[in-house]
Amino acid sequence: METFHNVFQCAACELNDVNPIVQMAGHWHERYFKNNNPIVLELGCGRGEYTVGLAKLYPYKNFIGVDIKGARMWAGAKQAEEESLPNVAFLRTNIENIISFFSAGEIEEIWITFCDPQMKKATKRLTSTYFMARYQQIMREGGKIHLKTDSPFLYTYSREMIRVNNYSLLADTDDLYNTENHYDDAKALRTYYEQQWLDRGMSIKYLSWQLIKKDTFEEPDIEIEKDNYRSYGRNYVSTTNH
Repeated sequence: METFHNVFQCAACELNDVNPIVQMAGHWHERYFKNNNPIVLELGCGRGEYTVGLAKLYPYKNFIGVDIKGARMWAGAKQAEEESLPNVAFLRTNIENIISFFSAGEIEEIWITFCDPQMKKATKRLTSTYFMARYQQIMREGGKIHLKTDSPFLYTYSREMIRVNNYSLLADTDDLYNTENHYDDAKALRTYYEQQWLDRGMSIKYLSWQLIKKDTFEEPDIEIEKDNYRSYGRNYVSTTNH
């Protein structure tokens, strides 16, 4: 990972002003991308399939994949280097620390693709108000957040989070590839795991909403049925009651 010019690693580093990766905040355009194109984050990027794929589809945008697991991220970083993609970077860190690496208004969009639904603890969910409070510190007003998930639990939770916090809902479907709406951006790419779900008869859920900066947040207060399969394990799926 240290040999890739497109990888910035801060898995266990000090989050202080002398850290050169922290110093990238507010300077990604000039110091790395060498342009003023919009910056898009993929959070929990895994192997970086979506980060690299979107970068190829939209060369007029810059993409940064964020994850803590370097062994997975290596695949995307290697592909981006081999294909000389100038609009791709990877940041290895905990997503909780995201505000240390970007400045206010520096991020245009966020993609959250097939993350662990974290059914036991709300603050660990990447669509929770805990994370929304962080995202709004680095995103521009009116920026878009996208969620693609196989998890009925995370889809239901996120939909309710959007509703109770009065975010503007831009897209909503519990069966992306069988909806009459185009949602071209969401349909443009299918990750390895996404195709596994589709092959097993699972439906893909998609939500997109617009950022409105808020002073206070409300966590959803509803009972949500737990997923009846292990989304994080990727090795067992029940195709009943989904």
